[in-house]
Amino acid sequence: CNVIGCQLCWLIRLARCSRDRSWCISTQYRWQSTAAAAVKKPAVGASPQIRESRKPKTGILMLNMGGPEKLEDVHDFLFRLFMDRDLMTLPVQNKLAPFIAKRRTPKIQEQYSKIGGGSPIRMWTTLQGEGMVKLLDEMSPETDEAPHKFYIGFRYVHPLTEEAIEEMEKDGVERAVAFTQYPQYSCSTTAVDGYQIFDYQQIAQKILYPATCTVDRLWQSTPSLSQCFAEHIKKELDAFPAEKRDDVVILFSAHSLPMSVVNRGDPYPQEVGATVQRVMERLKHCNPYRLVWQSKVGPMPWLGPQTDDTIKGLCQRGKKNIMLVPIAFTSDHIETLHELDIEYSQVLGEECGVENIRRAESLNGNPLFFKALADLVYTHLKSKEPCSRQLTLRCPMCVNPVCGQAKAFFANQKP
Repeated sequence: CNVIGCQLCWLIRLARCSRDRSWCISTQYRWQSTAAAAVKKPAVGASPQIRESRKPKTGILMLNMGGPEKLEDVHDFLFRLFMDRDLMTLPVQNKLAPFIAKRRTPKIQEQYSKIGGGSPIRMWTTLQGEGMVKLLDEMSPETDEAPHKFYIGFRYVHPLTEEAIEEMEKDGVERAVAFTQYPQYSCSTTAVDGYQIFDYQQIAQKILYPATCTVDRLWQSTPSLSQCFAEHIKKELDAFPAEKRDDVVILFSAHSLPMSVVNRGDPYPQEVGATVQRVMERLKHCNPYRLVWQSKVGPMPWLGPQTDDTIKGLCQRGKKNIMLVPIAFTSDHIETLHELDIEYSQVLGEECGVENIRRAESLNGNPLFFKALADLVYTHLKSKEPCSRQLTLRCPMCVNPVCGQAKAFFANQKP
């Protein structure tokens, strides 16, 4: 389970890039997207987390890796990332991690400056959390669960997961829901966030809450999620020239994994594929499509085909109208705003002679996605289950002893 997480792969790849490309942020005619390279603030705004006048009964901890909101946050983000032994192990990590973080900070700051000066993950998570708890309070107004309050717990930037847990304790919530914000489960994302909660409990040496449960997957539990993706794809398809629309190839792009991780039994590839299938069923298989993988780093084998290689191959075979769909992310961040929008759509599209390339918007501020989140939490709370049956199963070839302990911890919670 100790594998390189998605943001780590991206950061390493940026730092190792030796070609000095001059990226033009101005939009080319053939590259357009509703999710432009520069971060757009939602109309509602990223307001502070809602504080109810009544004490919240149910706290929903929205878990993610996070991203630096400002350029000056990049160093601390990198430092925490490279110090994370659950994510990776480095020789003399206490010394090597600070060195790597300091060395790579300027390069990564340059990349974030091209997408608006920072990551919008917290902004979007706040908006999503507000929409979710509002719906939950309407769905369960006079029950043991209401009022609901969301808390953001990031692994590498503030608010950190342990800070969010402490805030929940101060608020006196009676029921806690650990809610991963990754659509599909992987040992490098969902599991690593779970380790942090487990570690906090071990250090604190106390029971966190009388009732705790875990929502560990998004994709398989609600039809609203696939509907969100389908709506965003339809919107982008309509933006292609009418005479080219039927020829558009839809590329569902997800973060890749090393084959060594896949061969240990990580369920991520299967779950991403199942998500794609559900979305295409909603679209009635209107266009040809492929599932492709981005952000590979290093010489070892990874899941393929790679997104950039696929774009090149399609163009060489006369398929020059392409739509990119970030199928494994719920919010825009550096891998959508820079890798997909700039590196692939602008730079690679120019090199390949693409005719039209667009990216479907991430779920971001779609009210239907708020409903998907609320439906998932509501259904899970009513199930009285501590977690999904899948969460309790270790990868058949798992090599991380903490994994088994953490899974047992979550499975034994009282929902």
